[in-house]
Amino acid sequence: MNILFFLIPKVNVEYIYDDFSLRQAIEKMQFHHYSTIPVLSRSGKFVNTLSDSDILWELKNNDLDLEKCEEFPIINIKHKRITKAITIDKPMEALVDLISEQNFVPVIDDQKNFIGIITRKAVIKYLSKEIKKK
Repeated sequence: MNILFFLIPKVNVEYIYDDFSLRQAIEKMQFHHYSTIPVLSRSGKFVNTLSDSDILWELKNNDLDLEKCEEFPIINIKHKRITKAITIDKPMEALVDLISEQNFVPVIDDQKNFIGIITRKAVIKYLSKEIKKK
């Protein structure tokens, strides 16, 4: 099975840029009700993800209020966890290994350009159908 079968293309994915302020990131995550969101460079490269727990720790450790968040760049946030991306040529087994640790897996091309995500839900649905066939 080709992992691109599960891909939600970049055009259908919400993300933030690494030059966003913390306030911009919080507002976008709040609007879309996300607990984690992909972070991209302006050139389209996958940087990491930003999670609500990353934000909470940063708020606590730096005594930030909403006004200070406007000046705090998300690139300065220390992440609890590094989100691993997968390239389009990887086998299904590699996807399953990553998706067991992450809610979604960012997908990148050979130049590390972000092309979309694969959700845990999509993989579980597929595996569930495969099990029922047997």
